[in-house]
Amino acid sequence: MSSKAKSITGWVMSGLVGLFMIVGSGSGKFFDFPGKAEMMDKLQIPTSLLPTVGVIEITVVVLFLIPRTSFLGAILTSGYLGGALWTHLRVGDTWFFPIIIGVWMWVALGLRQPAIFKLALGQSTDPKSTAN
Repeated sequence: MSSKAKSITGWVMSGLVGLFMIVGSGSGKFFDFPGKAEMMDKLQIPTSLLPTVGVIEITVVVLFLIPRTSFLGAILTSGYLGGALWTHLRVGDTWFFPIIIGVWMWVALGLRQPAIFKLALGQSTDPKSTAN
């Protein structure tokens, strides 16, 4: 796959992460919908905390989507998803979805910025280095 095709694929994947986490998950923390109170009771999260959690979720994902802050955003989003994982594990709920989103996000970032894959594989990112 050409580097342009990888970059486009990475941006499409990043857009899907952003769409899901901002529109599907983050914005839902600001609006009332049927079953929301019951879901938060099951997860043992007070509904009064949801706006704060929503702001955090949207902020870290926006940082991920901005090229200059994408690495920081990916790290912070990973932390957020780790908290989501723990929340679901703690109450015996389905727990693997935050892992899938996190892996998808890092693959998307690696396609957008190939240095991420090189670092993950222990390869040099220094263009002057002869050891790959």
